[in-house]
Amino acid sequence: MARILAIDYGTKRCGLAVTDPLQIIPNGLDTVPAAELLDFLQRYLAEEEVATIVVGEPLYPDGKPAQIHHQVVGLVRKLKRQFPGVDVVLQDERYTSEEAKQVILQSGTKKKKRREKGLVDKVSAVLILSEYLEYNR
Repeated sequence: MARILAIDYGTKRCGLAVTDPLQIIPNGLDTVPAAELLDFLQRYLAEEEVATIVVGEPLYPDGKPAQIHHQVVGLVRKLKRQFPGVDVVLQDERYTSEEAKQVILQSGTKKKKRREKGLVDKVSAVLILSEYLEYNR
């Protein structure tokens, strides 16, 4: 079975998470600079079978698109062109950054490690993927 990969897109960094091949357990994969995202995905998808790419959809609490929504839509278009055999879907990512900060805080991670912004992005991607898996079971 192929994996499911999730992206927490940001203008500077993107957090990535992926499931195991049975699509049961989501795990943090990496944090990559936004400018290197497509190259990273090209290499990753050449090595691993991925059925679906889940991209976090940035929405305000009232459901309206956030400021970077148009960039995420553009990314989805690029992904669909570059990886035609892979499903690309949007998943509501409201509150994932706040939830990620709480998860990191509660995990007992040392203060210096908690300050790493890439860690929040990676944990946010795991939360996006978890919500997608839960919703689609």
